[in-house]
Amino acid sequence: MQRIRLRYTKRGRLRFTSHRDFQRAFERALRRAEVPMAYSAGFTPHPKVSYANAAPTGTGSEAEYLEIALTQARDPEKLRLLLDESLPAGLDVVDAVEARTSGLADRLTASVWELRLDGVHQAEAESAVAAFNSAEAVEVQRTTKNGLRTFDARPAVVQLETHSEPADRPTDQPCAILRLVVRHVTPAVRPDDVLSGLRAVADLAPPVPAAVTRLAQGLLDEETGTVTDPLAPDREAVEAHSTAEPTAAAKAPA
Repeated sequence: MQRIRLRYTKRGRLRFTSHRDFQRAFERALRRAEVPMAYSAGFTPHPKVSYANAAPTGTGSEAEYLEIALTQARDPEKLRLLLDESLPAGLDVVDAVEARTSGLADRLTASVWELRLDGVHQAEAESAVAAFNSAEAVEVQRTTKNGLRTFDARPAVVQLETHSEPADRPTDQPCAILRLVVRHVTPAVRPDDVLSGLRAVADLAPPVPAAVTRLAQGLLDEETGTVTDPLAPDREAVEAHSTAEPTAAAKAPA
């Protein structure tokens, strides 16, 4: 059995698709692309697809991950192209690698988010970010199925800073852009929780909902605060195996 790990995106209007909507679209794409999927046992077999830490509905993403199990070996790049062609534009499969290591989900320990705040001036955003970063605790509330829950969002935030909008913007309306690095903890701290925290500590309230995009997710480097590519270990293992094969062949007796 071969396992392939994929990175896919949610762009444009497709950011409003729920995780269940994506699951249905992806399973249709698997059938359309005639992928030799492995299936679970039992009365209702289903394709062996493992999803990891999906982004909330309404947020865009450049870094969603899943793993599929195949009954026949396929070239990862050719498979990626087939699946990408079989999915609607906006749900794009942008990377594929054969799984040669374990624990993909364990390597998704943090995310990098971009928060676009239309109608918010840069100076106002900088002041709010400074207040958030200097706070020892930032209590926010979220409605869950068990009722209203209060928790501290501050410890999960590794980095929060403002970024300048490009000078050649087609409009002169103010727009602040925040870059957020957040640990994956329990309870999960999401971008909307950080926005609630900015409202709590600095009364920052954008006039329109923020446009939120996940730029990356992976293993957090605690020293630098950067998030590394979770597929890199698999790529390195594949390259090492490819290098070792010719060497072994050369040493084989004639």
